[in-house]
Parts: sequence; structure tokens; C-alpha cells
Amino acid sequence: MTEILFTPLEFPFMQRAFMGGLLIGAICAVVGTYVVLRGLAFIGDALAHAAFPGVVIAYMLRANIFVGALLFTLATALGIGFVARRARTSHDTTIGILFAGAFALGVLLMSTIQGYTADLFSFLFGNILGVSETDLLLVAALAGVVILAIAICYKELLLLSFDPVVAEAMGYPVRQLDHLLLALIALTVVISIQAVGIVLVVALLVTPSATAYLLTERFIRMMALGVSLSVLAIVLGLYLSFYLNVASGAAIVLVSTCIFFVTLGVRRLLGHPAPPL
Repeated sequence: MTEILFTPLEFPFMQRAFMGGLLIGAICAVVGTYVVLRGLAFIGDALAHAAFPGVVIAYMLRANIFVGALLFTLATALGIGFVARRARTSHDTTIGILFAGAFALGVLLMSTIQGYTADLFSFLFGNILGVSETDLLLVAALAGVVILAIAICYKELLLLSFDPVVAEAMGYPVRQLDHLLLALIALTVVISIQAVGIVLVVALLVTPSATAYLLTERFIRMMALGVSLSVLAIVLGLYLSFYLNVASGAAIVLVSTCIFFVTLGVRRLLGHPAPPL
């Protein structure tokens, strides 16, 4: 048993994967709590796909991939509110338009690259085993920014999550807080891309927090449980990836999904209906 637990840790790439995974899992669950409570999963998915053209452009310019992804994701996050107000379309319609357009732009740009593009496909499906020390430092810095922003605006974001009408009546800058939350989701998406990829990032952002919501309705407990469940999914997923030689990102997401359905099944067996999400 000890050998099974410690053998993967003998490899430097697995050590970096576990360290990066713990950071990514924790930050996804913290931000994911707000995403689940406010029903913003579709926005998270849109922002994940909006990162792709930034990744492709950075690849073409031989620039930092994270910076390219971050610029496009933030631009899309802020553009959602701007376009919805100017075009007088619903947020869902605006998200669908920008989501499809941004991802199509990424695919178009990728089609112009001659030769080897496997590195770009790794960003679609994740490659946490390829995390470098530089990536770790960048992920830690971005995670620190997200945590600091949430700590400073904790009370305002909490009230906005439960009752935005009351928040506005109390004089809180609701629009600016919405933009801040979208920016934090964008940062979290960029942080998570290395681990599970653009296609699966919304699962890591939503599933652990949704599972925590099945277990408690207290906000701070939900956030703490979400962090624990996210970290558990990443650790188990990495072990499965190592011993079964399967894709790490997909393994992490499937473990998290299994935990959700086991939790849901236990609630049903105990006669507790699932709370509405």
C-alpha cells in the first residue's frame, strides 16, 4: 500500500502535477461556489472556450500561453455585459454568440499553422503532467490574485450571490461586482486549463461545488467542502492516470463526476431530496 502511494511521487513531473493540482483544485472550488450559487456554469464554459484563440495566438507569436489565454478570456468576460447592454440581448444569447465566435476564431487560426500542432490540442484536453516549475509559479501568482480579491470583497460577493436586488438597494455597485466575479471566473479558467483543458474545465469549476451543495447549504461549509472534494478528485485522478496510463484531465473529471453521483445516490437512499441548483 505504501509503495502504491509513494511510487508516483518519486518522479519530478508527478510532484509538480500534485502541487499544481492542489492549487488548481482549491481555487476552482472557491470560485466554483459562486458559480454554482449564481447559476453561471454556462458562462464558465463560454470563458473556457474563449481562451482558445488566445492560446493559439500566443503559440503563433511564441509568447506565454497563459498570458494569451488570460487576455482573451478577460476580454470575453467583460464583453458579455457590454454586448448584452448595447445589443439588448439576453445574457444567455450574448454568451452563446461570443462563445461560438471566439472558439471558431481559435480553430480558424489553428488551421493556418503548418505542421505540428499537438501542443495546441493538449490545451483542449489538458496536460497537468506537463506542468513546469515556471507554470507552477504563474498558477500560484494567479491563484493568489483570485483569493485576495475574494477575501477583500467577500461580504459583497456573498450578498450578490444570494440576493442581487437587496445588494443593489443597499447601494452596492452591483454591475462592478458582476464584472469582478466574471474576471475572477476568467482567471480561474486560465489557471485550470493546464490541468484539465478547455473542454473539461467547466467540470472542475462546477462539479465539486455542486457536490458540496448536496451536503450543506451553509456558504462557508460549502466552500470548504468544495475545496476538499476538488482536491480529492485531483489526487485520485492523478493516481488513476499514473497506474492505468490514461489521460489525467479526463480521469480527474470522471472521479469528480463519480463523487457527485455517489453523493446524490446516498442522499436519495436516505430520503433527502436534492436541493435545487
